[in-house]
Amino acid sequence: MTKERYVYPAIFDYADEGIAIEFPDLPGCLPCAHTTEDALKNAREAMALHLYGMEQDSDPIPEPTPINQLRAGQNQAIVLVEAWMPPFRDEMEQRAVKKTLTIPKWLDDLAQERHVNFSHLLQDALKQYLGLTNNH
Repeated sequence: MTKERYVYPAIFDYADEGIAIEFPDLPGCLPCAHTTEDALKNAREAMALHLYGMEQDSDPIPEPTPINQLRAGQNQAIVLVEAWMPPFRDEMEQRAVKKTLTIPKWLDDLAQERHVNFSHLLQDALKQYLGLTNNH
């Protein structure tokens, strides 16, 4: 079941070369940054992307470890990171994806001569074919 809001603890590990970020409950979600401000931003974005991928793959979303059960080591800080998913999901659904297609050369020549915008034409044709309104 997806949620609108996720909050997970992250461990910010401060070193001379930057800040490494680890989410104990989300293996493989390992952003980094050079400043604390960027670390917070990168952690939020990486966590949202990681959780979105888990949702898309129907992977079980783990419960976050209670912050009082974690201990920070030397040069580390435990930070709660929040991701508000509805706008992130919308952004991911609206992102552009590249498609490669093949058409006859004569048709390509004629379309280029008439300054056809292939992306818009394909989008409009797909919407019409699928019976979608232009609001999507």
